[in-house]
Amino acid sequence: MRFLELKNGARLAFSEYGDPHGAPVFFCHGWPSSLTMATITDAPARELGLRVISVDRPGISESTVHPDRKLRDWPPLLRELADHLAIAEFRVLGISGGAPYAYAGGWAMPQRIRAITVVSGAPPIVDLNDHSGLLRLYRSMLKLHRHNPKLLRLCFRIVRPLAARRIPIRLRPLFLKIFQPMDAAVLRDNGAFEACFESARRAWRGSAAGVMIDAQVYAEPWGFRLEDVHVPVRLWHGTKDRAFSFRLAEEVAARLPDCKLRIVDGAGHFSLPIRFMREILADLIAVSQ
Repeated sequence: MRFLELKNGARLAFSEYGDPHGAPVFFCHGWPSSLTMATITDAPARELGLRVISVDRPGISESTVHPDRKLRDWPPLLRELADHLAIAEFRVLGISGGAPYAYAGGWAMPQRIRAITVVSGAPPIVDLNDHSGLLRLYRSMLKLHRHNPKLLRLCFRIVRPLAARRIPIRLRPLFLKIFQPMDAAVLRDNGAFEACFESARRAWRGSAAGVMIDAQVYAEPWGFRLEDVHVPVRLWHGTKDRAFSFRLAEEVAARLPDCKLRIVDGAGHFSLPIRFMREILADLIAVSQ
């Protein structure tokens, strides 16, 4: 792990995966998650010659909390990190809750971002007339955010001690019963399980406030329109995704000026990025060559 001291005095944590001399790809982790989620890219990125740079967003794990941050605050941080690493042009990969951050980069830096890939991505929730395509937990959180934000903050503080603990190996089969079969199957692999849930534990261990602030971004206006993201975008989404319905991905794809949507039959929220990561990265390279 490395750190960048930003111009505003804050600290940004990042790690690299794949080929250290390869073509650069900035990785936007999900929620609740952190930079170690990018371990799922490591082996295929080495094979394909890609340098994956994964960043803890402000308030997540080792990165400094920014209490009032908005989605539009992200592109300047990404630009500063890219400048620090002497990277002029790059690609962006966003998984699940990393989607808005990938789009924000494309909107703000079309001259530097060659292409974006979003996998199992979160849509602009405030633009939705119908929330039925969201996971029930997300719908409940949105309701609390609107009507009782103090209670929602209390819930985050209560959950933190449990969420920050490692799930014992003997209890993992029981824990995986809450997931759909195709997701549970891939998460039985220890490496995949750690990539998804160690990254979440890192986020919770940082602070409940950091995870809460990261969540709040999804419930607010993004500050730009999908129609104004003028870089090539590739969307990957599974028909069995329960976090965000593939119908929402279709709506997002229709709004993006340059987008190709790949719907993967039978794939779930977790199984899609884990099982198809090599194809996803190869496609990202091909988009902008």
